Amino acid sequence: MPAVIKAARDHGVLLEINAQPDRLDLNDLHIHMAREAGVKLVVSTDAHRIQELDCIRFGVDQARRGWCEAKDVANTHHLASFQKLIGK
Repeated sequence: MPAVIKAARDHGVLLEINAQPDRLDLNDLHIHMAREAGVKLVVSTDAHRIQELDCIRFGVDQARRGWCEAKDVANTHHLASFQKLIGK
């Protein structure tokens, strides 16, 4: 995983925190490593049904376990800041 995190940092790639309870990847240690390396993260429900949107709370909890703050998670930014972050 360190090589993936380094590549994400070097290429400006966001890493996904998958909030599905049966997935929950990245794990908290990898989230912390990514945050420490300056890699931005995004919390995703990976929802395939409306009911699965509620899973966002699991992704937020996972991010918190990795010591993330709102500034570390790209989809907590205002639209203009998010667009700048992704180069739009």
